Order: sequence, then structure tokens, then C-alpha cells
Amino acid sequence: MLDGMTPEELRNCCLDMNGAYEDTPFPGNPGLVTCKVEGKVFAFVPQDAEPPTVSLKCDPELAVQLRAAHPAIAPGWHLDKRHWNTVTLDGSLPERMVRELIEDSYDLVVAGLPRAVRLRLDRG
Repeated sequence: MLDGMTPEELRNCCLDMNGAYEDTPFPGNPGLVTCKVEGKVFAFVPQDAEPPTVSLKCDPELAVQLRAAHPAIAPGWHLDKRHWNTVTLDGSLPERMVRELIEDSYDLVVAGLPRAVRLRLDRG
């Protein structure tokens, strides 16, 4: 399992981002946790997926390259496939890469926030 990365470690990695919090906004699917910053989702983490998965926002050009290079990275499941990838934590990707993908997703979402909010998050 990804050099030891457990679902809990995945969750903690997402929540370690500045200003990040988790939410369960889908009453019909309480097992789908979202990780958000300023009300914007940067990660979807299904709690019952086996092996664990996480869906992350990604630059469209990079998303295509990642999918071509790594079988564990697929177009975002039930998401805009141009901007989202679903990453399966089957042990084939280094933990560091998964952490970087989470950070990239967070950064893409933060980049779309108002300047004052971005500055506050940068200082936090």
C-alpha cells in the first residue's frame, strides 16, 4: 500500500494543507469525504474504496501525461475528466508523488481564490 501510506495518512496529507478542512456534503453518500479550502474542493476521498483512491484537480495537459505514464491514474470518476484525475493507491506510485499531486490540486484551487484570500493562506 503505497510505501505504507494508509487511508488515514492520505486524509491527513490533504488536511495538512493550509486552511484545509474536510466535509461530507453529499447526504446520499456519507462515505465520500471532500477536502476543501475556502469552500472549494481539492480532493474527493471515498472512505470505502479498496484499494483507496483520491480524486484530485490537475492541469489538463499534465493530467493527460500522468494518465499515459501511470496506470494507477485515470480520468476523474464522475468529475470533469479534463481537470480531475482519480489516483488509485495500489502501491504502484511513490508516496512522494501522491503528496505532490495533492499539493498541486490544492495549489490549483487556491490560485482561483481572490487575491486577499490567497495572501492570507500564504501567511498561515
